[in-house]
Amino acid sequence: MTVYGARLSNSFSGEWELYVVTDQMSLHWPEYSFGRTDPIPTLQERADALAKLGYVLADDAGWQWQECPTGVTRRVPLLASANVRRKDGAA
Repeated sequence: MTVYGARLSNSFSGEWELYVVTDQMSLHWPEYSFGRTDPIPTLQERADALAKLGYVLADDAGWQWQECPTGVTRRVPLLASANVRRKDGAA
C-alpha cells in the first residue's frame, strides 16, 4: 500500500486548501479548496475533503502542525501534514 503526504495550508490569498503530494507533477496533485480564511477546517472537514479526493488517513496517522514564517505578511502561514492512502487501497 502506497502512502502519500496530505498537506493543509493557507493559499496565497489566505484561504485554506488541502492537497495530496503524489508521484505526479505538482500541477496534477489532487487538491481541494475550503473557500475560506477562517476558521481552520475541522478534522471532519479534512476527512470529507480527503474522501472527495479519493483518500483516507493512513493507519495511525494524525495531523502535524508547523508555522511557516515568511516575513512577507503579518499572518503566519500554517501547514498541517498527514500520511494518507487511496480509499480503495490501490497504489
